[in-house]
Amino acid sequence: MSDSVWIVAPEEAGLRLDKFLAGADRLGSRSRATAAIERGKVFVNDDEASAADAARRLSTRDRVRVWMDRPGSSRRRPAPHQAGDLKILYEDDDLIAVDKPPGLLSVPLERMPDAESVFDQIGRHLRSHRTRRPFTVHRIDRDTSGIVVFAKHAAAHAALKQQFLRHEPERVYQAIVYGHPTPPSGTWRDTLVWDQRSLIQKETHPRDPRGKDAISEYRVVERYASTSLIEVRLVTGKRNQIRIQARLRGHTLVGERRYVFGPDEMRPIDFARQALHAGRLTVMHPVTGRALTFEAPLPQDLKELIAALRAERPAGPAKAGPSIERR
Repeated sequence: MSDSVWIVAPEEAGLRLDKFLAGADRLGSRSRATAAIERGKVFVNDDEASAADAARRLSTRDRVRVWMDRPGSSRRRPAPHQAGDLKILYEDDDLIAVDKPPGLLSVPLERMPDAESVFDQIGRHLRSHRTRRPFTVHRIDRDTSGIVVFAKHAAAHAALKQQFLRHEPERVYQAIVYGHPTPPSGTWRDTLVWDQRSLIQKETHPRDPRGKDAISEYRVVERYASTSLIEVRLVTGKRNQIRIQARLRGHTLVGERRYVFGPDEMRPIDFARQALHAGRLTVMHPVTGRALTFEAPLPQDLKELIAALRAERPAGPAKAGPSIERR
């Protein structure tokens, strides 16, 4: 079998990708399926599957392709690994994706000259491999955890920056907010303006010439007594976008210090940072053009917060919104 394609039947919908491929009439075992995925031989709807996609649930009429003789796929692709203080999710000659812990800057800031950043850590990592400094593609807030991508050379940097400027990457976050967003899934649309003096986003009139559109798609994943775990996909990518859009709807993030309203008693949960995590990012490779999906698991502090919220008296049944599909 050098190149095979299967279409997921209705009765197979919901199967994990690795279990689907392990069928006797396909690859024959879970270990063969896992190896094929890790070596970049598997595609779903023409997008290359990553190791994280092994657990992906398939839908009716998904197109699953296995290209056993794909050039360059004889070796296992790099798995997430630790390099000093860096948790590297993916690295090749053109880019590097890392899982940033909370409390660490993405890039250096002039007003915080002594603060460590992911940029600094990657720079040391690259110098140890006799490579040049990294190129900043995008960033996430200091107290937000999750995925950040850097380019390794100018051409990759230009290509990746253009993707972000065109809002092409898929960026999916997990957040814990006060209250229960209603309806359980939908779209947030606002016009925002950055206040350079206060260093915060503010809502403004749609006709404000300084205003920028901010659009997010959300769904409620779990509902607790007085809070909710939500998933948010950025359509646009303004600074602090999820934090201000949740606040505008009365659903301040747990742990939020900047985008708040009312007395502190309205935010009784003691959490050291805003409960926000950049969990999934898909970009097109700047050289090969293939889709790359990176996933970062929830960090320990958010896992512990969720466990504590689950232990509270439940708020009652709530129908979660439909899953935010990959594009």
